[in-house]
Amino acid sequence: MTLRIGVDLGGTKTEVIALGARGAVLDRRREPTPSHDYPAAIALIARMVKRAEVQVGQRASVGVGTPGSLSPATGLLRNSNSIAFNGKPLKQDLERALGREIRVANDANCFALSEARDGAGRDAPIVFGAILGTGVGGGVVVSGRVIEGANGIGGEWGHNPLPWPLDSERPGPACFCGRHGCIETFLSGPGLVRDHAAHTGETLVTEEIVRRAATNDAAAEASLARYEGRLARALATVINVIDPDSIVLGGGLSNLERLYVNVPRLWLNWIFSDVVRTRLERNMHGDSSGVRGAAWLWPTDP
Repeated sequence: MTLRIGVDLGGTKTEVIALGARGAVLDRRREPTPSHDYPAAIALIARMVKRAEVQVGQRASVGVGTPGSLSPATGLLRNSNSIAFNGKPLKQDLERALGREIRVANDANCFALSEARDGAGRDAPIVFGAILGTGVGGGVVVSGRVIEGANGIGGEWGHNPLPWPLDSERPGPACFCGRHGCIETFLSGPGLVRDHAAHTGETLVTEEIVRRAATNDAAAEASLARYEGRLARALATVINVIDPDSIVLGGGLSNLERLYVNVPRLWLNWIFSDVVRTRLERNMHGDSSGVRGAAWLWPTDP
């Protein structure tokens, strides 16, 4: 049996999973991430991996998903929202702590790989994984392989401008990347909250906006309709560029069932084709997709 261990290094929690043959879960556990203490985080991951190996009685390959990505120029972690980890040799330090080669990928890439391997996008030749949460991330998987790209930023659609913007959407909200009008500023959870507040003067959590829309609240319904139109435009651009068979949504907003009906109907207005076969699908593995994808960074079973 081939044993794979996946690690999801998050800002608040670190999760480790051990997968056996054909993705069977043999062990899984979570612990709080010491997000302001890089050496402690390295020690935590090493301890959790070794404990999982003791639990299943076998040495494993190890893949790690992390916010941000490794710079192709320096090998150091960059763009992580756990800023204490930025500029650190995460891969090298973990390899030293674990005494073996590991693989590291962006958490959105891990999400896309998980759903392409044995999730909602299973058997689809081209899968785009889109995370709609506190931020907006993405990953591209072709024939079971993550496409990281020459600069290590494959799938980073969240930091492109919202396409076909209306006059009212220019220049757009400020983004942490230093620009205005990024897709992330419109399609993240905080982006939806901000947009609703701008139109109504009311600051509501995402769940309350969704609840009110379901009870025919006109203002909440208008906020979700604007969100759906923007998501349709943003995903239409993805389809125009990489033409995926499946787009799988993750993150908190992926739980909004109406997206899977309304967005494919809307994106027809923006896609440069007379037929659109791309499927918009909800993730199968939920918040376990990232850690499962990290485990799948190593080759599949024969």
